[in-house]
Parts: sequence; C-alpha cells; structure tokens
Amino acid sequence: MKCYLLIDLKIGELTHQDVGQMDSYVRIFDDRYITLGDNPTIGLILCSKKNETIAKYSVLNNSKQLFASKYMLYLPTEEELKRGQCPNLEYLMKN
Repeated sequence: MKCYLLIDLKIGELTHQDVGQMDSYVRIFDDRYITLGDNPTIGLILCSKKNETIAKYSVLNNSKQLFASKYMLYLPTEEELKRGQCPNLEYLMKN
C-alpha cells in the first residue's frame, strides 16, 4: 500500500482559499491517479503563520487527509539549541 503526499508551501498566513485549494488538489489527484489498494492522498499546507480560526472552522478541523502547519524561517543555531532557546514542538503546533 502506498500513500501520496501533496505539499503546498505558502509564504503568508493560512487562508480559507489555501484550504479550499488543497482540498481541490487532493480530490483531483485522487480522481486521476489513485489505484486500487492505495491509501488516501494527504494534503499538507505549510505556511509562515497558521491561522487557528481558519483551521478550526474549515475542513481542516474534521479532515484526516488535510493538514496545515507553521514552518520556521530558519533553523536554530547550535548555541540556541544548547541554551534551549528554540521553540519546542508544543509551541510550534499552537502557532
């Protein structure tokens, strides 16, 4: 069994248009390329700022195939990691 992953990298804040666009991409991809035995296609939207309201009141809230997450613009330095100054996973998931 295989699973396809569609990734959309956004430079701004998550919008409802982004969610609708990814939902369309996943549905079109599934219609054209999925074969018997494939797992459902996953759509991942990476944005510089996650909008919790959009995530809560869109198809992202109930979907097991669409996800949105914030990405970091830079990796923490070795010193920041040693001092524990990099954001932890819980912080990243909230923002």
